[in-house]
Amino acid sequence: MSQAATKVLTAHVPLPLAEKVDQIAARLERSRGWIVKQALSAWIDQEEERSRLTREALADVDAGRVIDHQAVQAWADSLSTPDPLSVPR
Repeated sequence: MSQAATKVLTAHVPLPLAEKVDQIAARLERSRGWIVKQALSAWIDQEEERSRLTREALADVDAGRVIDHQAVQAWADSLSTPDPLSVPR
């Protein structure tokens, strides 16, 4: 069974964050490295999704698929009323 190539990354983190990593590692009976890999993978997934959504939104703007600010504001203001407006389209 071959293992994927790896690279060591070094980062300085505040002591309280390092202590939390150690606590979670102990609770889950995992290594500190495993915890950091999980956290980094989740963060990268989140950032990739954020980037995808941003590109999608910019494409909507370029295509003219936008909602007037005043319509959104009126809708948001209506949410705390007995008869909220429908979501603007």
